[in-house]
Formats: sequence, C-alpha cells, structure tokens
Amino acid sequence: MSGKRGQYAGAALSAVLAAFVLSPQPGASADTGYLFNDEHFHLTNYVQKGPKARDYIAIMGDKIGRSALFGIPLQQTWDYANSDGFGPTYYLQSDAPLYYYSFTDAYIAMQYLSLPPQERARLDPMITGFNPADMYGVDHIRRVLETFPGVFEGIGEFSIHKEFVSSKVAGNTASLLNPALDKILDFAAETGLLVLVHCDIDTPFDKPDREPVYLTQMRALIKRHPNATIIWAHTGLGRVVAPVAQQASSIPERNKRHVEILADLLADPTLKNLYFDISWDEVAKYVNSSPEVQKRVADLINRFPDRFIFGTDVVAPADQRAQLRVFHLWDAVLAHLTPDARTDLLKKNYERLFDAARIHVRAWEKKNVPEAPAR
Repeated sequence: MSGKRGQYAGAALSAVLAAFVLSPQPGASADTGYLFNDEHFHLTNYVQKGPKARDYIAIMGDKIGRSALFGIPLQQTWDYANSDGFGPTYYLQSDAPLYYYSFTDAYIAMQYLSLPPQERARLDPMITGFNPADMYGVDHIRRVLETFPGVFEGIGEFSIHKEFVSSKVAGNTASLLNPALDKILDFAAETGLLVLVHCDIDTPFDKPDREPVYLTQMRALIKRHPNATIIWAHTGLGRVVAPVAQQASSIPERNKRHVEILADLLADPTLKNLYFDISWDEVAKYVNSSPEVQKRVADLINRFPDRFIFGTDVVAPADQRAQLRVFHLWDAVLAHLTPDARTDLLKKNYERLFDAARIHVRAWEKKNVPEAPAR
C-alpha cells in the first residue's frame, strides 16, 4: 500500500489505541464545568458544507463537553431546471430529489483523524451514509468499520419516516418493516454500535381519532432487536408531526397523549434498550407550549432519568450561539428536574452509552478487522 491511500489507512489504524485510551471510561464523573454533552450534532448540511472538526472543537469551547459527530446522509440535488441559478442548501428549498451521499462517512472519519488525540476524545463519530432501504446497506456500515477502525461508535442519525424528506429521497422509501433495516440493527447488536434513528411517530397533520401510525411498528422493531441500543430521535416528533397532547381533550382513550405514550414505552420491560433524545428546537416548541406541558415533560424525565439524552440537532454552525440557543430553550424543564435527573439528561447518559459503544466496537474491530500490511 502506498501513496495517499496508504497514508489514510495508516492514520486510521493509528487512531485505534489513541481514540480508546484517551477517551473517558465508563463511570467517569460527569461533574465538570461543561453545560452539556451534545448527542445530536451535524457537522455538515444538506450540501455537505460545514465547519472543519478543528473549528468545531473551538465552537464547543468550555460549554460543550463531548459531542456526537456526523454529517447528513442525504445530498440535496441542485437541479437547474428546478431552481435556475439558485443553489439550494436545505431540503425545503427545492423540489429536486435527495440522494444518499455515502462519502460523508469518509469525510467525517478524516476530519476526526485530523485532530490530536486529546481532541478526538471529546468527539464520538457516527456512520450515516447508508441506505436503510437497501439490503446492502449493512455492508456499507461494515466496510466503514473495516476502513476506519478506531473511529466510529454508532450509526445515525438516519431516517426512516420523516416529514417532507422521505418522499424526496430517490429510490425506494425506507420502512420500519423492511428486512434491510433488521439486518442493520442485527449488525449494530453484534458490533455494539449505538443506533440513533429518526422516525416520525405519526404522519403529518395527525387526526385525533386514531393511534399514531408508526407507533406499533416502531415498538415491534425495537422488541425484535433487544440487544441493539436504540435512541429514538426527537421522541418521534417533527416540524408538523405534533404530539397527541396538542389535540383536543376528546381524544379517545386508546389515543394516548404523547407523554403517556413515552411513559408506556419506557415502562415496558421488553423495551429496556430504548432511549429518547430531546434534540431539535422544533421539539422544544411543543414542550414550551404551556407551563403545564413543561411540568409534565419534567415529571416524565424525573421518573425515567436514565432514558433521556440531550442534543441540539444543530447543523453546520458558524459559532457556539446556535447550540446554546437550543440548550436554553429547555431552561423551564430543567428547572423542574431533580439535580440527579438533570445531570443524567445533560451528561451522564451520554457518557454511559457512548463509552459502552466505544468499548464494544473497538473489541469487535480487534476481533474482525485484520491488520493492514506494513508500509
């Protein structure tokens, strides 16, 4: 192996020990001066632009302790016939399709490897550039681990059902019932890769006379994969996929309010592998709809303090203000949390899950990824 390819492979292999040894170990104290760890962060946007990893470390500064690191698996097409000379940078800015952009994983890996070891220890890279509707999708994930051992700790954020997005993706639509997704989650369980999945709990503009469309399917998927650690992004909510709690009080009993739905899922002993993230300012808008809702959400987190994780879902920020703005949208809820629940939500749950993934994936790589030939 020679040239740049050999250099890249060598750099990836040299990261294995450093990334593990210098990372916080399970049980490490979360009592630091940082405000939070960010479990949901996109380094790049829908046209694969964003800050370099070294710039993001500076953005994290002394406010963000650790952060997940991933791009966006979908690229927005610039169709000249659609938008003329205007180059869209967001999926709502064009009618042109989205397509899976698998190079994002190589880009994230090389950004991570460009950092000194002490800075890598603050980042937890995730694999996103696979098609969850493709039976070969799992092979992409395996190849990424084989190409960049010592780097990745999870998969996601990837989307199954997502308002305004799913219908724009070229090719087959992802589904909770697709065996391609089952293969991916089986591999996640085998390797220890953490799973962060976006799946709307319902279709947009929910009707109050029925159960959320994807709730039963999502519950069944998680039960089918008890050994995969799954984080359900945004608690299943979206820009217009509102919680049932926003509907009229005449909703039939079988259509539980959103907080009650989450409580029911978390209380189910067969779903112990399920966690929720509360990322995205669109989620915060529902929570802040009234003091009563804020209190109900806080009570739920106090009841299940080890099952919620904080993230911002900020995309390609230019500075720290974007993440801090999302953080402070939760001030009212945080004020109702017990000290232990607040620390779990903002710091400890992140560290526990990502540290475990880091150990398990490195162990799988040691067993399954042969050493590269000496240069």
